[in-house]
This record gives sequence, C-alpha cells and structure tokens, in this order.
Amino acid sequence: MLDLLVINARLHNKKELMQIACKEGKILGVSPQIDAKTLQTQTLQTIDAEGYFVTPPFVDSHLHLDGTLSLGLPHLNQSGTLLEGIKIWGELKPTLTHETIKARAKKLLHWSIAKGNLVIRSHVDTSDPCLMAVDVLLELRHEMKEFIDLQLVAFPQNGVLRSTTGMATLTSSLDKGVDVVGGIPHFERTMADGQTSVRLLCELAEQRGLMVDMHCDESDDPHSRHIEALTFETQRLGLQGRVAGSHLTSMHSMDNYYVSKLLPLMAEAKMNCICNPLVNMSIQGRHDTYPKRRGLMRVPELLDARINVSLGHDDVMDPWYPMGTHDMLEVAHMGAHALHMTGIDQQAALFDAITVNGAKTLNLENYGLEPGCNADMVILQASSKQEAIRLRPARLFVIRRGKIISRMEKAKATVTIGAEDVTVDFCP
Repeated sequence: MLDLLVINARLHNKKELMQIACKEGKILGVSPQIDAKTLQTQTLQTIDAEGYFVTPPFVDSHLHLDGTLSLGLPHLNQSGTLLEGIKIWGELKPTLTHETIKARAKKLLHWSIAKGNLVIRSHVDTSDPCLMAVDVLLELRHEMKEFIDLQLVAFPQNGVLRSTTGMATLTSSLDKGVDVVGGIPHFERTMADGQTSVRLLCELAEQRGLMVDMHCDESDDPHSRHIEALTFETQRLGLQGRVAGSHLTSMHSMDNYYVSKLLPLMAEAKMNCICNPLVNMSIQGRHDTYPKRRGLMRVPELLDARINVSLGHDDVMDPWYPMGTHDMLEVAHMGAHALHMTGIDQQAALFDAITVNGAKTLNLENYGLEPGCNADMVILQASSKQEAIRLRPARLFVIRRGKIISRMEKAKATVTIGAEDVTVDFCP
C-alpha cells in the first residue's frame, strides 16, 4: 500500500503530467499520469496537484538562526553596514538567554516549513565561551529533525584569531556535534592573519573529515582575496567538493584579469559558492557615493565556469537585515534583478540555486524527485521555475517523508468591473 500518491504533477522538463508514488518516506516511482480512481483503494492519501509545479524542497545554504528575529535589540542598525551589525550583535549577546534564542529560532523554522524550506545550513556564533547558541541550535536540530534538516556551521563571528580562545571554542562546538567548520578571514586583524585562519581551519576540517563554509571576502575591497587562499588550501588538503565560500562580495570589485585567473582555480578545486542577494544588496556599497556597487559575487561567470553556486537568505529581521519572511523564491527573485539574470535559462539556473545546487553544496543524500529519493517536495501555485520566481506563489502543500506538514490556500483576488466579478490568480 502506498502512503501517498501525488497526481497531475507538473515536473521540470516533463511534457506529461506525472504521478509520484511514495512509500515509507521514499519516492517509490515517478510515471505519467494515471487514473487516480484505480489506485484510490491502494493509497492512504492522494493529492491532486491540478497541473501545478512540483519541486524538491527549497534549500537555504546560508542563514544565521541564532540572531534571527532579534530586530531592534538593543537598537536598530542606522548605517546599514556590516560592521555596525557586528557591533550591535556584540552588544546583544550578553543579554541573550537559552529561552529567547530558542523561541526566535523555532518561530523562524515554522516560517521556513510554511515556505517549503526543508533544508537549512545555519551558521552559529562560537565566539562566546559558554557556547549557549551552539547548545540551543543543537537542541533544535534534534527536536525538529522529523520536519527539517538543519546543518550547523561553527562560525567565529569575532574572528578565530582575534582572541586567545577563538580556536578553542570553535573546536569545542565541533566536539558537541556541529557539522561544518566556518571562518571569517576578512574580519581578522590583518590580511596575513586572515590567510593563516584559512589554513588552520581547513587543516582542522581535514583532520576531522568535515566540510568547510567560510564567510569570505564580504567586503567591497577588491584586494580582499581570501577566496584565493581558501581555494589553495582546498587543493592542498584534498577537500575538493567539501568547501564553500560564502558571500565573496569583493569579487564584484576585482579586476577582470585577476578574476580570469581565479575562476579556473576555483573550478579545479570544485569550490561551492554561496551568494546572498537580499542582504548583500543591502549591506554592500554603503561607502560609495555614485555609482553605487551592487556588491554581489559574479554568479553568471561562476556558473559559466561550471562552479556550483547556491543561494542563501543570510539574515531575517536581525542586526544586519530588517526584512524577510524566509522565502527562498524572494532570494532568487532579487538575484534575477541584481545579478542581471532575467534570461529564461538564467532564471532556471537561479531556481536550481535554491534547490539542487544547494543540495550539492551541503552534500545532501537522497535529495530530488527520483525513485529512491526522500519523499520531500513542495507543490507550488505555478507552472514552471520561471513562473515560481516571478510570482513567489503559494506553497499549496509541503511534504516531508511522504507526509503533509504544511498547507496553504490558493492565492486569488476578485476584481469587480461594473457588474462583473473577475477572478485574478496572476497565472497566464
């Protein structure tokens, strides 16, 4: 007996509507549409997708759950800069409690599920010796594991070499069960310290068999080139495919000759790159007069070089970003505009950057809509990847391991023209 059958599902690159059969939390089969009545007695639950688009769940490759929904505490970021955000976070940390961190993070995860984000990589600050935020997110990871996959990055927000305990507390967080080694080389005291931190942290990851994800070159400075050091250490230590560079905003300001040398090296190292369009569009270029830089990594060029690029929301209502509902389609929508990626194929690539590319960045197993994959999917009130980005539509059903965990009503409006009522659903 099937646990779930999704019928009339529109899948990418499939001309026919399909049915997706699920059993024991896995996708058993994907085949052309058949008459649901013939299977009704053999299936515990049937969902009629009505020709709407079905996708694997969204993947947020870069988020900060420990600070989420803390907007205005203790005060707002008036300059909108990265450095003021870091300063405010430093002021807030002494007032944080286990309960407040957990309550805000759990509320955000409820938003995430409703938006179809069932996989999140969250950085967690390891600068505080008590590692309270680490303990909270490890606790949440366990409590929410039936509903969402939460991958944690040990993130030394204050710089791993800026204090004598930086490396010790980061290592302790890994001992507790944090999944990924993080870093922030551009925030170390000197360029040389930044490069040293990259080497030490990559060596730590190699010794422990872990992945790496560093906040790297989150700056408008074209000479901030820690991605070069990260690429080198990835090659030297044999970490290909396990390393991600997040932000890489200095790449926006680098000269073309240097980038033409850098991209082949990154491709050779199988580097993963994580772009955060919403937040970096807001934070970068704050010291510019005019013209103002967009300050995003060179996503089209990275993709052309066959380098894996995924997207992250980064922040939701915190010291760095005052907006957001944790909607990954909003992230892709901003990317289409800010990255000049409004071409049809480019929009499809951005959709992949919040789904399959993110799964690759996080080294996920059993992700997708193929037989044998986990029965995790989202039914969108749209007909294609491009339409999903344009509309940021209702997530009609969010399904986890073959069970519905979130529902949403179809979005529509009624427009009255004289004596006539016209239903508007924004789908052509």
